[in-house]
Amino acid sequence: MKPWKIVVFPTLITLLIAAVYMFSVWKKRHNPGIVNQPHEQELTADDVAVVRMEFPSHFEDLKDKEGKTVWMKNGNTMPYFPYASGKVDFKKRVGVIPPLQKLDLKKAIKAAVPADVDDGISHGTRQAMYVFTLPGDTKEYATPVGAMEGSEEQYYSDLLYFYDDPHTIYSNWPKVIWDAVDAHQAKEGMNELQTRLALGQKIQTDNPRAEGNRTVTYDADGKKWTVTFVKDRATKVQNG
Repeated sequence: MKPWKIVVFPTLITLLIAAVYMFSVWKKRHNPGIVNQPHEQELTADDVAVVRMEFPSHFEDLKDKEGKTVWMKNGNTMPYFPYASGKVDFKKRVGVIPPLQKLDLKKAIKAAVPADVDDGISHGTRQAMYVFTLPGDTKEYATPVGAMEGSEEQYYSDLLYFYDDPHTIYSNWPKVIWDAVDAHQAKEGMNELQTRLALGQKIQTDNPRAEGNRTVTYDADGKKWTVTFVKDRATKVQNG
């Protein structure tokens, strides 16, 4: 075979294959048929609500909140104790802070916690605590917000508190829902977020991964509620 044929024939075959491929792509683009598109989950107004986070990493970050107001996000889980004369009285636990309770923060302190006190947060060598007052009450109280162990620091204020009034964060909720939430009551038609903010975060459930489609039992500071949700709406509410 002549040298020029050795070059031309493979080239023609390559061009033919390329032409067939390009025609195939062109045809598919002009007649794509049925294309399976992934189902996109629709976001609700609650999903896009702006819940501010502070990401505290040092004790000084907590002190930035002194003199400011927060609202309890993790209701009925965090204990609080009397605070007077610069000391926390761990022997006289007052109770747990209710959902959405407004707290006026006075200062951040460090305290060594007795070994027999279970306040929901690791003791470390010292705990970080917020000293606060309640609306209409001049007495001061303290509640844990983090812990220190050597050079390690861990703070949970983003999980525990709203930094803005939840009524403005979730202003899309109708008055009837807010009335129930503020009264710490569950009612049919509420979603899981609304129910948690009414009854608190101390829960048991038959299916932890199926939020919105499950039955949840809430321990609202000793008062039990059992709520069944279907498509993120309470369809059955049992009190007691």
